[in-house]
Amino acid sequence: MDGTASAGSGRYRLGTVLDIRRFHMTKLRIAFIKARWHADIVDQALVGFTQDMAASGADHEITAFDVPGAFEMPLLAKKLGQSGRFDAIVAAALVVDGGIYRHDFVAQAVVSGLMEAQMQTGVPTFSVSLTPHHFQPSAEHHAFYHAHFVKKGAEAAHAVRQVAALTV
Repeated sequence: MDGTASAGSGRYRLGTVLDIRRFHMTKLRIAFIKARWHADIVDQALVGFTQDMAASGADHEITAFDVPGAFEMPLLAKKLGQSGRFDAIVAAALVVDGGIYRHDFVAQAVVSGLMEAQMQTGVPTFSVSLTPHHFQPSAEHHAFYHAHFVKKGAEAAHAVRQVAALTV
């Protein structure tokens, strides 16, 4: 075999950037990075992720890592990817407009950094990094984002399983 596989009309080289086959050999080892700004909300992404993974019956192991803020997530994602210890990485943060800097610039840097880490290491990296336009520290907003992060965590778990099931 020449190391390629056909998929439809295209041909894909196995093992070049992302070799999904390793996911089917053992349990999924997942790193979950959480930014500590708005920790009470961000932690809900891990709750939703963990609940969804357990409900799915997928064999998995989740290791959580805390970083000070969203800006620190890409470097840790890269180091975790390079370690060879994880099959997937999830990074969660809530980046809000604090009135001092443009939160959209921070969010763009974070998402770009996570994509770069994924491409450099070949380890799938998923973002649960949200940037609301009008976040206020009110009870109503807190309750909404608390529930929303649970939902987004569950969606990330689903995405991890979808990528793990790919046969390329």
